[in-house]
Amino acid sequence: MGLNEKPLSTLHEKASYDLDDFEVPTGREEAWRFTPLSRLRGLHDGKAEVTGQVLVQVHTPAGVTAEWVGREDPRIGQAYVPADRVSAQAYNAFEKALVVTVPKESVPAEPIRVEVRGGGVDGASYGHIVVKVEALAEALVVIEHQGSAIYADNIEFVVGDGASLKVVTLQDWADDAVHVSHHHAQLARDATFRGFTVTLGGDLVRLSPSVSYTGPGGDADLSGVYFADAGQHLEHRLLVDHSHPNCKSNVDYRGALQGEDAHTVWIGDVIIRVAAEGTDTYELNRNLILTDGARADSVPNLEILTGEVAGAGHASTSGRLDDEHIFYLQARGIPFDEARRLVIRGFLGQLIEKIQIDELRERVLSAVEAELAR
Repeated sequence: MGLNEKPLSTLHEKASYDLDDFEVPTGREEAWRFTPLSRLRGLHDGKAEVTGQVLVQVHTPAGVTAEWVGREDPRIGQAYVPADRVSAQAYNAFEKALVVTVPKESVPAEPIRVEVRGGGVDGASYGHIVVKVEALAEALVVIEHQGSAIYADNIEFVVGDGASLKVVTLQDWADDAVHVSHHHAQLARDATFRGFTVTLGGDLVRLSPSVSYTGPGGDADLSGVYFADAGQHLEHRLLVDHSHPNCKSNVDYRGALQGEDAHTVWIGDVIIRVAAEGTDTYELNRNLILTDGARADSVPNLEILTGEVAGAGHASTSGRLDDEHIFYLQARGIPFDEARRLVIRGFLGQLIEKIQIDELRERVLSAVEAELAR
């Protein structure tokens, strides 16, 4: 498939499976102006040698199928068309794709777990995953990333009529890892999607979660927490494309930064098309800057093409710790360092509590504590 004739929007103008339809980014483009291209290790310009070692393992409960298939499988690319050059490169370079299917009306007793582990940064690797939840089924998927890697991938979540899918992705990479990923959820009539992203590790991580609807009544909630240390670049670029009536979306991302040249980027794009009457949407990003030398960029965007909406809004804040909160705790005998840790944990913990798996929730909270102790 070549370049789409009809632009997605003025915010996202291209979508194509063909790598040649995308020019090599220079850093002057709106989509790339925050990303340090020199740290992508060749993922954006085709210079990365495809010699990396990334192992993907899947653990499925009874009733759920997992298959490794080729690019010619009709389920690949069914929900998502690459929207930038790195995504198109990943689509054209992966060897086998993982397809996970949750059958109609089923509710697996355990989470579906996907483990992505890198074996070094000597070369690049590419991947593709499809999670298909058929009509009236329910599922929980956990995707964990660890190790060292130069890795780009696309993940498609296809949620059928009346189905429900919850996804937790954890970026717990080693300090030298580079990861560029697109996560796209396609919601059918009355489908529900809950996506939670945790980004802690890696030298450069750029994630692009997106949502589209193929029928009315869809409901999407995208939440995330991230913590950047000195020198880290953590970037999240979200897109919610409302194209059908009476659908909902809610976005809430929170981050903390500490250390020299710690840098986070959050871009939140919501499009409400002419046909999407009755849309109810809100997006929020909040950042805590804990030390000098750290920088948080936050850009919420709304593109509304119809006046018949139930609600549409956005908010973004970046700032220091509230001195009054610290003083309140210190006045009750809590030492400064402990008071600081409690405030930050409370700030991020409100979202972390959404993780329904006790073991994973405690693991994330422990990782945040470890970041604060640095």
